[in-house]
Amino acid sequence: MAVAADATAPVVTMRRKVGRPMLVAAILLAWLVLFAVLRGRQTLTLAAADLTGLHRRLNDLNDSIGANRNSNPLFLYFFNEIRLVVDNLVTFVQSLISQPTGSRPVPQIGWLGVVGLTGYVSWAVGNWRVALLAVAGFTFFGLQGLWQESMDTLALTLSAVLVALLIGIPLGVWAGLSDRFNRIMTPFLDFMQTMPTFVYLAPLTLIFLIGGASAVITTVIYAAPPAIRITAHAIRSVPETTVEAAESLGTTRSQQLLKVLLPMSKRTVVMGVNQTIMAALAMVTIAALIDAPGLGKTVVQALQSLDVGTAFNAGLAIVVMAIVLDRVTTAAAGRADAARRSAGRLARWRRPLLAAGGVGAAVLVYLSHTYVWAAEFPGNGSTGSHIASAADTTTTWLQDHLSGVTNGVRDVITNGLLNPFQTLLTDSPWWLVGVTLVGLGAVLGGLRAAATAAVCVGLLVGTGVWSDSMTTLASTAVATVLVMLFGAVFGVWMGRSRLVDRIVRPTLDAAQVMPPFVYLVPFLALFGATRFTAIVAAVVYAAPVAIKIIADGVRNVSESTVEAATSAGCNTWQIITKVQLPMARSALTLATNQGLIYVLSMVVVGGLVGAGALGYDVVAGFSQGQLYGKGLAAGIAIVLLGVMFDRITQAAARRTRA
Repeated sequence: MAVAADATAPVVTMRRKVGRPMLVAAILLAWLVLFAVLRGRQTLTLAAADLTGLHRRLNDLNDSIGANRNSNPLFLYFFNEIRLVVDNLVTFVQSLISQPTGSRPVPQIGWLGVVGLTGYVSWAVGNWRVALLAVAGFTFFGLQGLWQESMDTLALTLSAVLVALLIGIPLGVWAGLSDRFNRIMTPFLDFMQTMPTFVYLAPLTLIFLIGGASAVITTVIYAAPPAIRITAHAIRSVPETTVEAAESLGTTRSQQLLKVLLPMSKRTVVMGVNQTIMAALAMVTIAALIDAPGLGKTVVQALQSLDVGTAFNAGLAIVVMAIVLDRVTTAAAGRADAARRSAGRLARWRRPLLAAGGVGAAVLVYLSHTYVWAAEFPGNGSTGSHIASAADTTTTWLQDHLSGVTNGVRDVITNGLLNPFQTLLTDSPWWLVGVTLVGLGAVLGGLRAAATAAVCVGLLVGTGVWSDSMTTLASTAVATVLVMLFGAVFGVWMGRSRLVDRIVRPTLDAAQVMPPFVYLVPFLALFGATRFTAIVAAVVYAAPVAIKIIADGVRNVSESTVEAATSAGCNTWQIITKVQLPMARSALTLATNQGLIYVLSMVVVGGLVGAGALGYDVVAGFSQGQLYGKGLAAGIAIVLLGVMFDRITQAAARRTRA
């Protein structure tokens, strides 16, 4: 019996290894065969101006809500009040730093006061290097001729972050203290962080209308999950022995929280604030689609008119703001360590210097409040005009001299990958694509993933935008394949070389700080307004997270395993393909999951530059009232695609680890 068992063991192992790939291949082959027979039938194609019954009902719902907004008790005493409170907050912050108020032709605090306050706060929570960066960055906004737009963006971001932290940190503390509440919150947080940014806009404008208040409410919903999740993690990471020691001294639960848990988790909580600020800035710029003021509005208008120079100038301002906010909050998180390192040299001078700096900042605020020369940024923004002109000139040169290369790359990927796969998806019967997706979900993720795929497919059909969903799915799949190719190459390189990791990782970290809009501008200059522009932008946007995950997975492969393979005579290629990548399989699956989610969010934003499909439907829904219902249905379809991708790849990652 033992011999028989030993003989069958390799067979069982082989089946386990080749079972899933063979099943996936069989499903795809069956799809191709049936596609050849059934092509063009039951494709659920819908023209751009056509509406389904659901779309008309959503239009009617929008009209009904608009007609009864000031009489329906739910709106009159709840939603309208929320909007009023948030609107007052936004108006107050804007009156401080960006918009004229009352009889004043300028804000309460002019440019000189804002720059002084920014430098002082950056120095107080960080260090003098960060303060110099902040002062230089904010001065640059004025030199670009974008001072008011930048301050509008900052005002919306600060308003949203304040509300998000007031909600998120208490909920995060609760989730950190209570296992039950943490289990309740986790699915909601996962779902909220899975949804692309576009998705939040349409349903919230239905309730809160368009404008700055809706932009802040949308941003709060998008930016609060990182604060909740990271705060909960920080509370749970405090050593149990420390908590037990505090209990043994007779401290109450509130004393433990205020004197032990929160102080010991302060650094991690501040990093949560950093992530909340970055998420808020990304969302505020995209909220320009619902008439939010600021830099995002300038970028949207420039992208829609294909004005690369203006878009580049405003996009550069967004990048600078993202870098400044990121550096300041990151420095704040490391402030305690920096203070310990400088305890013997500068600590005794820090308080007097901070006091003097506070007086200086107050003087600058007073001057900017009192005198027009200190309130209005001097000059006419000629630096921004030069930047826009240089961007336009560069764009013209690239299109004149590199069009052969860029068009060649675009045509190879479009004709070789995108068009065939899009044709397969859009010209197959809807039920055939649905069965294929459910089958792939079952093989890769198990029965629960298959059930999720089945529900999502059914609801996608119900949205009435099946064909556009398949077009978006095609672009997302092609972009994800490219992301994983780049991720594997650079991830393995970084995972095998710590020097390369130290050089490349800061660039990847900086790339993840940038809001999605920024990525569209340079590729619009290179490739024009096409689907390929959105795909390339999505690849560049999603690649950093995939590369870092794969690099960490490769690095975590045991060195003894690699040494054993080397001693067995394996060359570098064999070690990578036969040892490191197979043993980092769970990291590869997780990178695919994150790459898909990032790509999907960027592909739909690409609706602004010719990507069409669901992204265009959402944008058209905001600009054309009769298409609002279709845009809302497209937002729902984006959610369904995101949920389906996320559940299948997460389940596949869990099965891989098992």
